[in-house]
Amino acid sequence: MIPRYSRPDMVSIWSPESKFRIWFEIEAHACDALAELGVIPKEAAATIWEKGGNATFDIDRIDEIERETKHDVIAFLTHLAEIVGPDARFVHQGMTSSDVLDTCFNVQLVKATDLLLDDMDALLAALKRRAMEHKDTVCIGRSHGIHAEPVTFGLKMAEAYAEFDRSRTRLLAAREEIATCAISGAVGTFANIDPRVEEHVAKAMGLAAEPVSTQVIPRDRHAMYFATLGVIASSIERVATEVRHLQRTEVLEAEEFFSKGQKGSSAMPHKRNPILTENLTGLARLVRGYAIPAMENVALWHERDISHSSVERMIGPDATVTLDFALVRLTGVIDKLMVYPERMVGNMDRLGGLVHSQRILLALTQAGSLREDAYRLVQRNAMKVWDSYQVAGSASVDFLTELLADEDVRKYLSEQEIRDRFDLGYHTKNVDAIFNRVFGES
Repeated sequence: MIPRYSRPDMVSIWSPESKFRIWFEIEAHACDALAELGVIPKEAAATIWEKGGNATFDIDRIDEIERETKHDVIAFLTHLAEIVGPDARFVHQGMTSSDVLDTCFNVQLVKATDLLLDDMDALLAALKRRAMEHKDTVCIGRSHGIHAEPVTFGLKMAEAYAEFDRSRTRLLAAREEIATCAISGAVGTFANIDPRVEEHVAKAMGLAAEPVSTQVIPRDRHAMYFATLGVIASSIERVATEVRHLQRTEVLEAEEFFSKGQKGSSAMPHKRNPILTENLTGLARLVRGYAIPAMENVALWHERDISHSSVERMIGPDATVTLDFALVRLTGVIDKLMVYPERMVGNMDRLGGLVHSQRILLALTQAGSLREDAYRLVQRNAMKVWDSYQVAGSASVDFLTELLADEDVRKYLSEQEIRDRFDLGYHTKNVDAIFNRVFGES
């Protein structure tokens, strides 16, 4: 985590203060359950809450103790005993360090996910607004980077909306899967602690009890969680890449907002670069990269080892903080994106009507031509337009004119039948139906 790509609310979840506060709550809730079961005095449980609940944990002191003990949980418990006094002997009864660490990690992931869900809601709202705004804004669709057939810019936004809506559903599922608690003691057998303690702590912390925890919560849950974050990052990069391509000088159909006083280059004052979406592309690579070590954490030795620990201390904060920042940045890009409909039409017209080639192909086959013959006739005329485009950068030969002059084409189609196929509205006639599927409204 670095401040440049971090937002305070997400960073605070991973702060030492937050971590130690969650550790205390886990231990204190476990004491409540132990007191109800008669294992420890109720007065002790009350004292632990009274003295620890309002305490400010001294991070420097905990670090000092850890330098001697070489154990973070023991260092915290030692410091807690300094605050609570003699009743601290009842803390951590029958528990092991992983009970605290794993439950805390999952609490933090749940809190982080709630922020990410809010981020996604804001992004979805921006995408929907821009989709509705440009539902009928015609632009060229491209396959392999080459002009294909007309679409609308609103449809591009609707595609992104549907993709992130799916990701939101995945993130909800990942949240549910990660929201488990383990208070089962050494090697997970509950030998020295009652399973009812785990159930109490889980409920108090907003989690579910882990069915079988060995000594750690199984890491397949975490692998799925970080993989989900990676998928969301990939969707961010897909939209960012689209904006970057549309902003290229030769295209310039859309552009990141360029604020007053902003500078694009230290050397070239004319530059307006897609820096935000380029940044998002890089951040997406990082988030995706965290999925692999999370998957490699699944295979631990026997009931546990700690090869996963160092990984999670890094990828937990880094993945969630980075994705949080990226989602908010993408929302800003979409919200302020400059869209140029006139440029879209101009780019589409540069190929002299070639965007209607499939409609002519289909008309010829429907009029009786063999498909291979029809393809040859259409391509023969289309290549004349392509050749003129390659020379001038804008077609000097008109596709419609060439078709009308081609006697082989005219054997099958009248002039009016050919002209009827040069209708942009035909390509976008079903946008309303698609929007109805995506947004549930006409």
